[in-house]
Amino acid sequence: MEKKNYISPHGHKKLVTELEELTRVERPEVTKLVSWAASNGDRSENADYIYGKRRLREIDRRIRFLSKRLDAALVVDPATIKSEKIQFGATVTVTDEEGKNKTFTIVGVDEVDTSQGRISWQSPIGSTLIGKSEGDEVTIKIPAGETTYEVVSIKYQSIQ
Repeated sequence: MEKKNYISPHGHKKLVTELEELTRVERPEVTKLVSWAASNGDRSENADYIYGKRRLREIDRRIRFLSKRLDAALVVDPATIKSEKIQFGATVTVTDEEGKNKTFTIVGVDEVDTSQGRISWQSPIGSTLIGKSEGDEVTIKIPAGETTYEVVSIKYQSIQ
């Protein structure tokens, strides 16, 4: 059995929107192109046909992937969580050993965006922070060695 795919309502909506776009718009357009290209005769040297078929395979692969991710999705709205401990959806501010603050939002695997501080609940940092409270110290193994953070604050708010 596959692990649950925890995801915020915003992340779930993005996956559903992408799936609908692929199935209702992009795939039918590419199918028309392939049909037109096939009607032109020799398919062995027909670039529209060859690349169209390749694009159809890519679309179908992505549709299968998104369908599986959505089937396993467990939508969790962080705004409804009332907890003193870090859980999925928490926005956590930590201080490192040098006194620098960092803010992480713990999100689903499909919502990761490290440039905005969104880390997966399954990542080394995310999984280590889960279950911790304000004031706790955590040691996290990173490629450069280990680093220690102190949890400064925990907030639960909608993820956009």
